[in-house]
Amino acid sequence: MDLVLTLVSAPDKARLDAALVAAVSAALTRAGAKIGSADWLDPGFACDLPFTGLGARPAQNVAQAMLGGDAVDCYAQGAAGRKKRLILCDMDSTIVTAETLDDLSVFADDKAEIDALTQKSIKGEINFTQSLIARVALLKGLTEAEFAVAYQKVELSPGAETMIRTLRRDGCYTALVSGGFRYFTSRVAARVGFHIDIANDFEMAAGKTTGQLVPPIVAPDGEFGKLGRLHYLAREQGLDLAATATIGDGSNDIPMLTAAGMGCGYRGKPKVKAATGCQLNYADLTGLLFYMGYRRSEFS
Repeated sequence: MDLVLTLVSAPDKARLDAALVAAVSAALTRAGAKIGSADWLDPGFACDLPFTGLGARPAQNVAQAMLGGDAVDCYAQGAAGRKKRLILCDMDSTIVTAETLDDLSVFADDKAEIDALTQKSIKGEINFTQSLIARVALLKGLTEAEFAVAYQKVELSPGAETMIRTLRRDGCYTALVSGGFRYFTSRVAARVGFHIDIANDFEMAAGKTTGQLVPPIVAPDGEFGKLGRLHYLAREQGLDLAATATIGDGSNDIPMLTAAGMGCGYRGKPKVKAATGCQLNYADLTGLLFYMGYRRSEFS
C-alpha cells in the first residue's frame, strides 16, 4: 500500500490500544480507504496503518475526527521515503522548552516590551526581522556573565537527544537553526549532538552587547535564514528537498516547514497548525521518529 497513517500517543500514558486503532481503521474504511494490518512501532504508544484508496490529508482528517480529544497525534503520508537524510530543527520552544531571549530579557530595563515583541513575532503578528532588531536594541549593555546565567535556565525538550542520536546514527545530517543567538545554539547543539548550529551573533564591545547584530541576520526566508539554509544544506548534501525534514513551533518556521519533505509543527502556534498537516501536539520529539517509520527498538 502506498500510504501510511501513523498514530502516536502522548508519552506519559499509553493511550493507543487495539480497540482505538480498529475504530480509526473502520472510519477510514467507511470513507473509502482499503486498510492493511496495523504495525505497532511501540505497543501502546505508536502504530502504523497502511492504506490506499483515499488521499493522505482526507485520511488524516478522518482519523483526527475519530480520535476526538484523545491525546494522540496522527500524520498520513506516502509510505516511501519516510526516513530523511537532512533535518533542520528550530531551537526555542522546540529543541529547548522556552524562549532563550525571554531568559535574557530579565536583565533588560524593558523586559515587558521585549517579551511582548517576542510573542507577537512567534504568532506572526509582526515582521520577524524588524522585531528581532528592535529586541536586540533593547538588550544593549548585557554582559557575558548575564548570558551565562540565562543559559543555566535552558532545559531540553523531552526526546531531543534521542531523536538526534538516532538520526545521526543512520547518517542523517542534523542542523540546529534559530533566529535567536549563537551563544545559546552553540551550547545546545553540543549538548544534544547536532552536526552544526546556525543563528545570529550579538555585536560585542568591551564585554557588553552594543544593541546590534553581526550581519547577516538569520531571517525566516532569507538566504542566510532557515529556508535559505535548508536549500543550501540540501545542495551541499546532494539531496532533494523530499529527503529533508524540518521541525519548529513559530511563524518564522513556516517557510522551512512548508518547503521540506516533512515539515513538522511541534506544539505549533495557530499559524503553524494551519500551514502544515504534520504536527506533534501531544507526543514528545521522538514522535518525529515514529512519523519517519522508526520502531522504539531502533532508537539510540
